[in-house]
Amino acid sequence: MTTKYSEDHEWISVDGDIGKVGITNHAQFLLGDIVFIELPEVGRTIEAGGEAGVIESVKAASDLFSPVTGKIVEINEALDSEPSLANSDPSGNGWFFKIKLSDTDELDSLMDEASYKELIAE
Repeated sequence: MTTKYSEDHEWISVDGDIGKVGITNHAQFLLGDIVFIELPEVGRTIEAGGEAGVIESVKAASDLFSPVTGKIVEINEALDSEPSLANSDPSGNGWFFKIKLSDTDELDSLMDEASYKELIAE
């Protein structure tokens, strides 16, 4: 399983051609307490960098972007009743959606963990 990171602070963990997407710990920290998450519809096709939903926190609303192009195959319905999972477990049970990648080569344009850590250290 490979995990990559976007400049928009999303992570994607890929197994085969299915990626699980969420926001990074850094992103959830900046957002503060998350109170609502609008997720994409299952079956929808999204382009890399395209808007996939909205995250609302006590501080602000922020767009959620897809790090890759593909078709949404599953959403994390637990976030409907418990959006705070994105704060308490952003890289685990707080994942947002699963996407069937159209082109796994797009992963090459994303950062590995070391590069992402450099980005947020700046």
